[in-house]
Amino acid sequence: MIEQAISGGEGGRYLQADEQQPNIGEPSSGTVSIQHFAALDDAERERLFHRFPESIDVDATPELLSVAIGATLYIPAIRDRLPELILRQGRNGSTSMVIDLEDAIADHQVSDAMTNLVAALDALADHGAGAPLLFVRVRTAEQIDELLGRLGSGIDALAGFVLPKFTADSGAGYLNRIDGAIAESGRMLYAMPIIESTSVLHIESRMCALGGIRDLLARHREKILAVRIGGTDMCGALGIRRDPDLTIYDVQPVAEVIGAIVNVLGRADGTGFTITGPVWEYYNTHDRMFRPLLRHTPFEQIDAVRFRTHLVSRDLDGLLRELVLDHANGLQGKTVIHPSHVNVVHAMSAVSHEEYVDAVAILGVDDSGGVEPSVYRNKMNERRPHRNWAVKTLVRAQAFGVLQPEIGVVDLLASVVEP
Repeated sequence: MIEQAISGGEGGRYLQADEQQPNIGEPSSGTVSIQHFAALDDAERERLFHRFPESIDVDATPELLSVAIGATLYIPAIRDRLPELILRQGRNGSTSMVIDLEDAIADHQVSDAMTNLVAALDALADHGAGAPLLFVRVRTAEQIDELLGRLGSGIDALAGFVLPKFTADSGAGYLNRIDGAIAESGRMLYAMPIIESTSVLHIESRMCALGGIRDLLARHREKILAVRIGGTDMCGALGIRRDPDLTIYDVQPVAEVIGAIVNVLGRADGTGFTITGPVWEYYNTHDRMFRPLLRHTPFEQIDAVRFRTHLVSRDLDGLLRELVLDHANGLQGKTVIHPSHVNVVHAMSAVSHEEYVDAVAILGVDDSGGVEPSVYRNKMNERRPHRNWAVKTLVRAQAFGVLQPEIGVVDLLASVVEP
């Protein structure tokens, strides 16, 4: 019955490299694209997916590309053998990365980091396709001009820029420089502003600051890929560092800011943008006061109890909980600072068969309203209220696929997360 219903529808904080890294290798060819779970063999794809993720071209619409970027892995621009590291993490599942010139770089390292970055981008461009989508987080607007002025072919390896501490006042300088770079290079360069300033954090200035950001981003809509949230900076401004037993939504002063950002900048009326989740900064075991957040039953059902132990031992149960809350609050994707987080974020982004069936049913009729029971017979689907959700769900299905009816997210996690 379910199939019939849809038959007609649709180092420390940063990544540490191993001592032995592969050479950059031979050039590859083809258009830059995103393909999630590409390492799975054909049999595993058939077992897990009702619809396998599509290959998303870099020239796709911003609405689709912004969802497809998924987990965005940050790497300091000063890292040795940067091209090899980027390609290796791409093979391990990373589909988008930010090369960081800002918080990850000490003041005395900025010049060396810029030189290292230029060389890496030039090398990757000469190598051809195969690297993830690459963005650079600059610390000043002037660094955009400096980087582009020093790049040779490396501009072809660059997808855009991440803009820290973004406000209506500081943002114009960033965005105008990117406009100039687009005009000069003849290719799209996306911008991803990070909302993390105290003007948004502080309650007395929040709505005015967000209104100014909204108006500025609207004037540059065609190149705004996504809006990122700097949860660590906002916590820092309040003297807070959240415990790994808690999600960002348990930190009420910051949770309130996330709600306001989604309310102003994430609307589904054509004025909003994709909003990405803030970073989860823990990746190894710690002493616990509270019980782990993962139930035993889903793991026992697929004989994966040891895998559950692995997730808990790496604090990934907290990340999983936060990802569920990210989605519930309208966020897509996430900033990550450790490679072990990448495939967790991507697995949690896959669309369940139940979600897919409901979305297809909601969008499969005209917009005349009404309500009907889900094919799964456990809820009512109201066509008008649920329509925007259904559209977003099918976009996510394109990027991350649709699971088989009998497959749950634990099955997918067990297949793509290294034990």
